[in-house]
Amino acid sequence: MRTNLPVTHQEFVIPDGVTLVSTTDLQSHITYCNPNFVAVSGYSREELLGQPHNIVRHPDMPAEAFRDMWATLQSGSPWSAMVKNRRKNGDHYWVLANATPIVENGQPVGYMSVRTKPTRQQVEEAEALYQRMRSEAESGRPRIALHRARVVSTGWRGALQHWTRPTLGRRMGAITLALAFLVQMLESATEGMPQAVHYAAFGATAALAIMASAFMRRLMVRPVEDAVRFANQMAAGDLSARFQGQLTGELGDLARALNQLNVNLQAVVTDVRHEVEGVQVASGEIASGNHDLSARTESQASSLEETAASMEQLTNTVAQSASSAREAGVLAGQATQVAREGNEAMGAVVTTMDDISRSSSRIGEIIQVIDSISFQTNILALNAAVEAARAGEQGRGFAVVAAEVRSLAQRTLGAAKEIKLLIDTSASQVSQGSQLVHNAGKTMGNIVSAVQQVNTLIGEITGATREQSLGLSQINQAVVQLDTVTQQNSAMVEELAAAASSLQSQAQVMHDAVQIFRLSKQPAPSHA
Repeated sequence: MRTNLPVTHQEFVIPDGVTLVSTTDLQSHITYCNPNFVAVSGYSREELLGQPHNIVRHPDMPAEAFRDMWATLQSGSPWSAMVKNRRKNGDHYWVLANATPIVENGQPVGYMSVRTKPTRQQVEEAEALYQRMRSEAESGRPRIALHRARVVSTGWRGALQHWTRPTLGRRMGAITLALAFLVQMLESATEGMPQAVHYAAFGATAALAIMASAFMRRLMVRPVEDAVRFANQMAAGDLSARFQGQLTGELGDLARALNQLNVNLQAVVTDVRHEVEGVQVASGEIASGNHDLSARTESQASSLEETAASMEQLTNTVAQSASSAREAGVLAGQATQVAREGNEAMGAVVTTMDDISRSSSRIGEIIQVIDSISFQTNILALNAAVEAARAGEQGRGFAVVAAEVRSLAQRTLGAAKEIKLLIDTSASQVSQGSQLVHNAGKTMGNIVSAVQQVNTLIGEITGATREQSLGLSQINQAVVQLDTVTQQNSAMVEELAAAASSLQSQAQVMHDAVQIFRLSKQPAPSHA
């Protein structure tokens, strides 16, 4: 037998109204366990499913209990007894276990176990019983055993107890034999006696038969009536009661079967009610969430429509900007050409001004030559005048000519000086104009470079605007598709909301249907 250790000797008390349900296959592997069983055992659902059911067995449980349980279940009968189980952390908990075979097509396919919270008296009695059974098993001389969860003696005492157990059939047979024997005795005793004695014997026999009938009714009919009443009570949906008849034999088996049915129905209805309440809450939340989602989806669809309209306007604006940028690019190209031509013309002007400056310099040199000639002519005229004065009367005419030449030289020198002054002024102005023209040429070069950069930027802006226009067109298409999908999602959300509302209504109907069954007065906590 499996021994699960360690144990803490600390009891975990099951909350009131909690029912632990599990099912196993024929090899005792767990195939289902309800949330209450998972919570009380301390294991996770994954740790329990597929494991042998003795994963929760406590070492204090005697092997005799499980031997009797399997013998009873394999005979096709239910088994109900106190069981001490072990939690994962080593604590223990007591349950009143009710195990029943699951039969399909006349063959057992598994076992269902429903456990409820026992009373403290039941726990104390079971503790004492199992302690005695462990002690006797350790000594090797067991004096008591279990038969269908009932304590019986072992050896010849057990056999005698089994054969003398007052079953319903034995009681009926004993009463029938007693009546027949009594009638036979009365007939033998009244033989040959007066008629009145026969009548008296007949009356006594009738009275005994009536008493026997009353006893038979008490023995059979009343328990059956109680069982029928209890079954009708369950059929009416009241599962809070227990069949309290202290019966033995076949009627006792009937009472235990009815109680087992009651416990199983309580477990199923409790789990179903708990799950239906969860479905009802979840469906209500889903319905509410779907309504909110539907409202938000409709709002989003409206926003998408407005966004689509804005995107279309923006696309048109960007397209117009692209067209304007293309026109600006053409104008910038024309301005570049004009600036380039102006730059070339300015270059020609600079060249001309340079030529003028060089010509002015050449004129200045010529004026200097003329000035030098005038100076020399004036010197020659002065020398001629001196020589004419030495010659006397013969050189007087020559002196007049020399004076005229000297006067002409002086006038030429004055004119040359004036021309030189004008030429110097003109040269200075030409130099300043040349400097200004050079500066203007540089400025025109800068203008041409700037216009070219502007033309390049306008070209880049045109390309970017074209790409933006294409991108906005794609975004507009995506927004339109998103708007279509959102509209479809909105319709789908409305369908889901309707389905959730229908599910909520169905959950309410199921909840109301399960509410027909009345369980214990104290409702089971939903967190167990």
